[in-house]
Amino acid sequence: MDALNPPRRWLLGLAFDNLTLGETVEAIAMRPRHARFAYVVTPNADHLQRLKAIPALRLVYDTAWLCLLDSQLVSLCAATLGLQPPLVVTGADLTQALLDAAAGQTVAVVGLKAASFRALAARYPAIIFVHHEAPMGLLRDRAAFAAARDFVCAAPYPLTLLALGSPLQEMLAYAIFRAGSATGVGLCVGAAPEFCAGTARRAPVWMRRRGLEWLHRLARDPRRLARRYLWEDPGILVRLAREALDL
Repeated sequence: MDALNPPRRWLLGLAFDNLTLGETVEAIAMRPRHARFAYVVTPNADHLQRLKAIPALRLVYDTAWLCLLDSQLVSLCAATLGLQPPLVVTGADLTQALLDAAAGQTVAVVGLKAASFRALAARYPAIIFVHHEAPMGLLRDRAAFAAARDFVCAAPYPLTLLALGSPLQEMLAYAIFRAGSATGVGLCVGAAPEFCAGTARRAPVWMRRRGLEWLHRLARDPRRLARRYLWEDPGILVRLAREALDL
């Protein structure tokens, strides 16, 4: 496997990199330290449905250096229908693996609340963390969006965690890439740094393996997630079925 040119597998119109977690970590580690900023997206069912509804986001995902499937449920459903889904590498697993190997490095974090950032820094004392706590409504505030972009461009951070939620984090990553002056790798990983900090609880391993992590999240935040998980995201099953019929 060429770590800088990984194999790809198509699903629902998106080209995913078909890598294991270990291969992904290796690919990031092998990338030249001062190469132009590149970013990693980790689409799940919610992201894939949003991408269909907002075609303008396609360029943001197509420009990503690595695109990794972050949904065991989508993978299991696709395989059941006879499709060949890419390997699953979740943003949470990738973030943890990279932080575990980042002793002595500087890691930038954009979007994490101050309390969670302090907890993250305390849990990984060998890492030099820098933080930009972006305000709410970043997409509607051009000055604040530019400030977040410029924060990443201002120094040669080897690794940047973009923890803003989708699609904001992906749009910010694209803007940083377009700026042309940033270096290193950016991860669009949502709540993953909170899991690593211990300020949010991830689903038990048995639920993750069975594609039930969404159920754990729904139970913890039903008001915010019920419509998305129970009404909008199930459309992904119809799209997978149609793709299977077209084979």
